Parts: sequence; structure tokens; C-alpha cells
Amino acid sequence: MCYTFRMVYEARRAAWVEIDLGAITENFHSLRRLAFGCETIACVKADAYGHGLVKVSWELVKAGTEYLGVATIEEAMDLRAAGIPVPIVLFGAPPRENIKEALDQQVIPVITTYDDAQLLSEMAVRMDLPHDAEIFIAVETGMGRLGFLHTVKGLDQIREIYQMPKIKVKGIFSHFATADEPDPHFAIEQIERFGAFDKQLTMLGLDIGSRTMANSAAIMYFPQAHFEIVRPGISLYGLYPSEDVDKEILPLRPAMSVKANIVYLRNVPAGYSVSYGRRFVTQRPSTIGTIPIGYADGLSRSLTGKARVLVGGHFAPIVGTICMDQCMIDLTDVPGVYEYDEVVVMGAQSGNMILAEEIGAASGTIGYEVVCRFGQRLPHIYL
Repeated sequence: MCYTFRMVYEARRAAWVEIDLGAITENFHSLRRLAFGCETIACVKADAYGHGLVKVSWELVKAGTEYLGVATIEEAMDLRAAGIPVPIVLFGAPPRENIKEALDQQVIPVITTYDDAQLLSEMAVRMDLPHDAEIFIAVETGMGRLGFLHTVKGLDQIREIYQMPKIKVKGIFSHFATADEPDPHFAIEQIERFGAFDKQLTMLGLDIGSRTMANSAAIMYFPQAHFEIVRPGISLYGLYPSEDVDKEILPLRPAMSVKANIVYLRNVPAGYSVSYGRRFVTQRPSTIGTIPIGYADGLSRSLTGKARVLVGGHFAPIVGTICMDQCMIDLTDVPGVYEYDEVVVMGAQSGNMILAEEIGAASGTIGYEVVCRFGQRLPHIYL
């Protein structure tokens, strides 16, 4: 028996994500104006926060970023496979089984332990690299996550790393814990701790190189922390670090919209139940539509009874329990609705808007998580 297989090269769905690459470029240049004179590590980790690693990275390279920042060696390898030429900073040490790949691809890891530096040096010597392997050294200033402590032992270990063969320290690296919160005191304390590291290492005769600490919020609020390199993340994609920041400081345009088509439409009487558990029952004759997007696509089940969409420029509530692949919307008060009309789950339509921050607040999380979730399964259309 002979079987014929047909390869489907481009999947089509009645639900999708639109990514406005022009918005990402605009946001990048707005951030550069605030951090004038600094180099940039543009954070594209987590598939560019759900926006698409390779497409977004090329856009940022064209816009002028000096570096791209990733969280995993797989992301770095994907960028190199796509031909991305700029230096790639890996926010952590490569897994020990992938050190050779990291060196082959000239990835710049952020080293957080003495042992990781030693393994990197040993592999670089074994490979007989024609150049030194560049690294950043992470110093702990208050995030409580990773990095060398400002102790005699920590400073001694850093000094030894500087002496390791085939290692070149490109700079020091730290991360803010509260830069986006109203009280600036702890962030200022972290900047002072970072400065103490800088001063002590300089007194030891070490070349600090480039310092990098400022995330999106610090770019907005702490120019004294810009140093030589800044590291914008969420703001590149048009989201603010938190609701506590002054949005007038930095104009941003959201890059991601989430859309779907109405795939089923019916008129139902009062007393009609919708979805699992019958958590929504109509109180009047109603028009109920189904759209093919659910919690597997990033529309969290926790949004049941809390979320809304835009149809024809009008807000319409999501009703009933959100399913894995679909959800239902109440269109009773929306005039002139037809099957396959466009629905905006996140984004703008006819002057109204649903932001990632709104969806995050309704589901008990932050906008960062919302865009990352939507970016996982839905097909991407780039504008």
C-alpha cells in the first residue's frame, strides 16, 4: 500500500497575532534618546517576549542595536542560524554541555560563579580559540538572584577570573529589583552598591570595561545608572515596566495585537447556558459568538467573567468559561455583527483599545506574561 503525504508549509487559523515591527523600531529610538550616548543590549529573550525572536532581532539590528540579549543557548543558536551578525549576550552561563557551542557562536555569557568561568576558560584553551572568549561578570547588588557578592571572597574570585587564560572580561553586569516602583530608595542603594564594586575592582587594578545595569524602568528614571550599556526589555515592545511609572517620560506604542474571526454566531433565548460548568446563563434574548482562541493560545482561563473584546469598535464581554481552543462573546449590544467579522482580543479598533496591562490585571499577572503567552501558539503576521 502506498501513502502520499502532503507537507503544509503555512498554517492558517481564524485567530492570529499581528506584530507591528515599525512600533518596535519607534520604541527603540525613543529609548535611545533617553539613554543618549549609550550602547544597547536589546532584550529578545523568550522569543522576543512572544513577538518572534528572529524577525524582531533583525528589525532591532537594522535600527542600530549593538547587542542582542537572550536567556538560553538555544535562542543564541537560532539567531546565529538566521545570520544575525551582532554580538549576542547570554544572560547567564551556558549549560555545561553547551559551552563549546557558545564559544563556537561567539556568544558573550554573563558569568555568575567562579566554576562557570573556569569551565569556560578550560574549554577555550582546549579548543585553541584564536581569540579570547568575552564575558560579563554578574555582581549581586540586591536582586537576590545571581552574581558575585561584594565580599573578600567575591572580589578575590573576580580577580582570579581576570587572570584565566583565553578569558576577556568585557564588563560587569547587575540587575534592578525595584526600579519600576514608586519608592526609589532601594534602586538608588543598588546603584551605590554597583559603584562600590566598580571602585573596588578598579583599585585592584582591573579594567572594568563596560558597565550595564539599566533595564527599561532605570532608563526612564535613573540616568546615573545608564553607564556604558543599557538593557531595555519590555519597553521595546510598547509596554511599560509597571503602572507606577510616568508614561509621559517615554512615549511607547504597543507592537502586538491579538485578533480572531467570529466562526459561529447564534441568537439564543433568555435562560441559555454557555460553556463548561454553566457559569454564564443569559438573562435576556442574546447574540452569542464563538471565536477560536482559548487558554492554550494565551487567553488565560482565569479571565473567565472578567475579559472583554472589541467588535466593530464596541466592547463586548467574554462570557462563560474560557475553553482550551475557543471562547464565547456576548454580542447582544453590538450592532451589525456577522460571522467572520474581526474581533480584537488585544489591541486597538475604531478608537478603543484593550492593552496587555488590562488583560494582565484582570488575570492577576503582568503585561509581560500576557504577551509571552499570546506569542506561543498563535500564528504571527508581521506588519
